[in-house]
Amino acid sequence: MTLDPDDVAYAGVTGQLALLREGRLSAVALLELCLARIDRLDGRLNAFRTVFRERALAEARAADDGRAAGDDRPLLGVPVAVKDSVDVAGHAPAMGTASPQPVAAADAEQVRRLRAAGAVVVGTTHLPELALWPFTESQTWGATRNPWSTGHTAGGSSGGSAAAVASGMVPVATASDGGGSIRIPAAACGLVGLKPQRGRVPLAPHVEHWHGLSVAGVLTRTVEDTALVLSVLTEGVLPAAVTRPHGLRIAWSTRAPLPTPVHPAVAAALQATLEVLRGEGHDVEPGRPAYGRVQQSFLLRYLAGASDDLRALVDPTCTEPRTRAVARLGSVVRPGLVQRAVRWGEGDVVPAGADVLVLPVTGAPPAAVGSLPGMRAVALAGRVASFTPAANVTGQPAVSVPAPGTADGLPLAVQLVGRAGSEALLLGLAGQLQAATGADRRPPL
Repeated sequence: MTLDPDDVAYAGVTGQLALLREGRLSAVALLELCLARIDRLDGRLNAFRTVFRERALAEARAADDGRAAGDDRPLLGVPVAVKDSVDVAGHAPAMGTASPQPVAAADAEQVRRLRAAGAVVVGTTHLPELALWPFTESQTWGATRNPWSTGHTAGGSSGGSAAAVASGMVPVATASDGGGSIRIPAAACGLVGLKPQRGRVPLAPHVEHWHGLSVAGVLTRTVEDTALVLSVLTEGVLPAAVTRPHGLRIAWSTRAPLPTPVHPAVAAALQATLEVLRGEGHDVEPGRPAYGRVQQSFLLRYLAGASDDLRALVDPTCTEPRTRAVARLGSVVRPGLVQRAVRWGEGDVVPAGADVLVLPVTGAPPAAVGSLPGMRAVALAGRVASFTPAANVTGQPAVSVPAPGTADGLPLAVQLVGRAGSEALLLGLAGQLQAATGADRRPPL
């Protein structure tokens, strides 16, 4: 039976692995399908900065040879994209800037683990400068567009990764989250985006980023795909299997640390999700998030982190004025104040007595491309990313899960925030929602 290319592209990690293991598809044929989609679609979406065409083909051939010899590593032959802030040996990550950064001598640890599991690295994906914004647009690399509507943002900062996965150009891409940069693109593009517990996925060669705010993760089409890839990235600390939870105490709120209006479509999507959770037997009640001083903690660490990252560039002048403005603000934040800000984050935002907190990911549907130009982004980006930074401040896991979209077809999502170390529980709960709402979401490309 001839395989339909779109069905293969949207089969995700687990579906493509099944085809590879059954011998119905070779790793080379799968990669060629992905490359053909990149050639056909990326001119409209602008997800990829770099495509490692010949190198990836060599990796795919090696995967086919390995499988023929009995190799069955967990990601053998699966194409993966890497956010262009992460070291890939032989490539210079731009961090969304025009700075002439050095070529990486070795893979970052997360890339090394993906390769060790047999994944084929296809290329690197766009981000805004220094991963600072909840949209993916820059003067150097242009705007990354949402596969569901190319006039709208794919979110940020992992917008290139989100657009690549949502369009079926790859089944999985790495992402990072310092204030919502996994969850916001996931919400914008109809994907699953788990921000793991702080420290769960190594940031090596770096020790930490943005003074403990940033974590590494992935974007995928399904909960099962996220669980499988994170089991690889955590070397088995997180399980590959998804187990459905029962009888949870779930609190919900539409309150953010900053006053944030909630669009009616977002509120309706949240309520529809809560009804599904009630139908699954969970105890669902409104609750008040324990935000404390998370907003002050986030702002100080974010600003100081931007200053750190700008100074680390080979040429800091090869950046946009808004990037340098944020970094200048961060340069006056003294180390002692940063240390205090870190201490302010030693808490838990989930209300007492609840297992999980349900929030919007953003207060509104995906914005139009170019709606926050220049310095306007400095003033207003915080309103886009108002519901997500709290979990970065405390280090708790949180996952963006697709919810019923807008009347005109734009994706929406809800955010599940768990207590420390509860990634498996969150993925199980997300799996229940996925089963109710469907996982085979394909943008109208």
